[in-house]
Amino acid sequence: MFLVTDAPIDVTALRAAVTVPEHGAIVVFEGVVRDHDRGRVVRALEYQVHPGAQEALEHICASVAAEAPGVRLAAVHRYGPLAIGEVAFAAAVSSAHRERAFAVCALLVDRVKAELPIWKRQEFDDGSHEWVNFA
Repeated sequence: MFLVTDAPIDVTALRAAVTVPEHGAIVVFEGVVRDHDRGRVVRALEYQVHPGAQEALEHICASVAAEAPGVRLAAVHRYGPLAIGEVAFAAAVSSAHRERAFAVCALLVDRVKAELPIWKRQEFDDGSHEWVNFA
């Protein structure tokens, strides 16, 4: 399951996608919209997505999977307006052992944050706004 969507993220389905009997460890990461950023109050947030984002996410996940044989992974990133507390990005990784599951999940999250063509627009309580990860 590798998906870029405007629908709410079903973390239970994401976890189920990596659950197999031979894996004793499942790590799930949920990136949740928070109400602040660098000391400023965030009142609204929206993600804008490049048309190639789905393909890019599939490529990122395939690359991580190729570097980590024996794991299963899934990732979903949401776009559009999100409320404080909603899941914006989720990743799940399963492995035979916890150390590998934690390490691969961290690698997957870092790669998605660095490489996925998606940009965040934050609005602050003072009326100002900023783009994050916008090149």
